[in-house]
Amino acid sequence: MQHDSPDIQQHRDEEVHLLQCQDAETEMEHLGLDQNSGRIILPMENGYSDEARIFERHSGESELRGVHGTVDRISSPDYRVYKRRWFGLVQLVLLNIIVSWDWLSYSPVANTAATFFSTTPSIINWLSTGFLFAFLVASPFTLYALHKSGPRLAIIIASILILLGNWFRYAGTRSRQPSFDLVMFGQILIGLAQPFVLSAPTAYSDLWFTPRGRVSATAFASLANPFGGALGQLINPFLATAPSDIPDMTLYIAIISSVATIPSFFIPRAPPTPVSPSSTLTRPNLSRQFTLLTSSSTFWLVFLPFSVYVGFFNSLSSLLTQILTPYNFSETQSGIAGALLIAVGLVTAAITSPIIDQSKAYLLLIRILVPVIAICYLAFIWAPPTGSVAAPYIICSILGAASFSLVPVALEWLVEVTWPVGPELSSVVCWVGGQLLGGIFIIISDALKAGSGSEPPFNMQKALVFEAVVACAVVSSAFGLGWVGDATSKRLQVDKAGVNEREI
Repeated sequence: MQHDSPDIQQHRDEEVHLLQCQDAETEMEHLGLDQNSGRIILPMENGYSDEARIFERHSGESELRGVHGTVDRISSPDYRVYKRRWFGLVQLVLLNIIVSWDWLSYSPVANTAATFFSTTPSIINWLSTGFLFAFLVASPFTLYALHKSGPRLAIIIASILILLGNWFRYAGTRSRQPSFDLVMFGQILIGLAQPFVLSAPTAYSDLWFTPRGRVSATAFASLANPFGGALGQLINPFLATAPSDIPDMTLYIAIISSVATIPSFFIPRAPPTPVSPSSTLTRPNLSRQFTLLTSSSTFWLVFLPFSVYVGFFNSLSSLLTQILTPYNFSETQSGIAGALLIAVGLVTAAITSPIIDQSKAYLLLIRILVPVIAICYLAFIWAPPTGSVAAPYIICSILGAASFSLVPVALEWLVEVTWPVGPELSSVVCWVGGQLLGGIFIIISDALKAGSGSEPPFNMQKALVFEAVVACAVVSSAFGLGWVGDATSKRLQVDKAGVNEREI
């Protein structure tokens, strides 16, 4: 009988150790490990495609072997995380705050802005709607930038667009005759910037963070976006108490936005070494990834409620003042309701995200949160007619808590179950759905607004009924998860086969 050399035996011992499980044989079989060759064959949703990679472990190095023989050498499997990752994450947070504050600059003071521009609140709504539709135009370029160059390029492009858009808006308010068209042009430029920073968190967390911190990192950056909306809802009514205050309000926002863009140009492109096994693997090209994504029934079951609830959140944030003021709520009280919608959500997400990072209970939380969100939209129908701030404040708080907890969990779980599809693709597609529906819902809600002869005049009760019906209709898709399609966390399986990481 031929015996293996000591070196070969040592290599095989290292492979078993890297799996870090109690039952090595079961885990190796689950991951597709060929025990004779020491290879981990990464599973695809639709079997082993041409893009499948064979991951071979060696002492001190690894290699990726394509099915056609292409080999890419990978550095030592001593995976590290770097403290500098927090600099880029904080900057991504700042830009998401700013871009959302810019989006809702005029909605919280829609009546005041309408007087300043000598128009109607319905026309002011188009500043929000145009912003959301601009997202669709920029999305293909966002996907290309994230796929080819990573989050840094996307962040820089967004910063330039935010900078230009804010000063065009200010110029429109300071012209001899206030120019709504110039303000709209600046608003669209900022709208073009939004997908570059809103779709970047999953790609950034995948590049810089390990499985123990990705949900929290994605939550931190993604939920900064509605936090900016909360600032706009809360602060802008105090900055513009009269039509003549609109130019100064726009100036203050432009200055803050400009300062926030400066650090973008100093963000490192990528960590010096990979932070986890999954971040070293070569993914299929974009067209193949798109095919894998759209053929996943699990993706569609998440995409539907995600897009609808993001769309309604955008619509509610834009129209909240017009929903409440017919019932004698002030713009300040409406702003507080909008701020609660977001502030309570942020606090809740800050609690739930680290828990999910540790427990990986993505599916359970999604099944809980989706019905809660639907119930909130249903209950909100009766909130404005009460005439008391208690009902809108309480419902907005619960709605925000559920919505904000859902966003990062849904986005990260999609990356897990659709892997090897890149995180940028599933994120961009989901946000496109949410922004598109948000714009459509604003138009529909505005069309459902009551006339001057209604009681009270210009109320939006029909729009609230519309929101509740659609929100409840998509609940069933959440309960199909796990029963229809593949719910396996493929990326997590690969990372569990890696070695321990350390921070430097």
